[in-house]
Amino acid sequence: MSKKIVTQFECTYETIENTWIELADGTRLSSRIWLPNVKLGEKVPAILEYIPYRKTDGTRARDEPMHGYFAGHGYAVVRVDMRGSGESDGLLKDEYLKQEQDDALEVIEWIANQSWCDGNIGMMGKSWGGFNSLQVAARRPKALKAIITVGFTDDRYNNDIYVVA
Repeated sequence: MSKKIVTQFECTYETIENTWIELADGTRLSSRIWLPNVKLGEKVPAILEYIPYRKTDGTRARDEPMHGYFAGHGYAVVRVDMRGSGESDGLLKDEYLKQEQDDALEVIEWIANQSWCDGNIGMMGKSWGGFNSLQVAARRPKALKAIITVGFTDDRYNNDIYVVA
């Protein structure tokens, strides 16, 4: 099977290095946004990746080609450092808490209300992002239409990725 390397996209895009998303409690989450260049007034669907792995260095090398690919195909992409991680305010107390999901619901609503968003949002993630995509989808936010998850489990008790000695 031959691989196809895509180097030309239907859309050019711009990357906004940091945009603050302010939550109801005043906490600011840091986001990096890839926006496709579309006709003035045209709105596009968005994809959210919501993880704690520092957008400025932790996942930067893989973010640009992956999120740029989606933006090049007409999707806005919003990569958010979760509360207490990366450049975001707050304290990350543990993984997969209700606070994490509540924040994600606010982020989804924020994205849906942006002038460039058509109100349709997908969420994606691998490992931690896969877990929280499932958890957030279970909360059924109106704007969330699809999720893509990789390397996750829906049974954290029996199938989490951690090994206990």
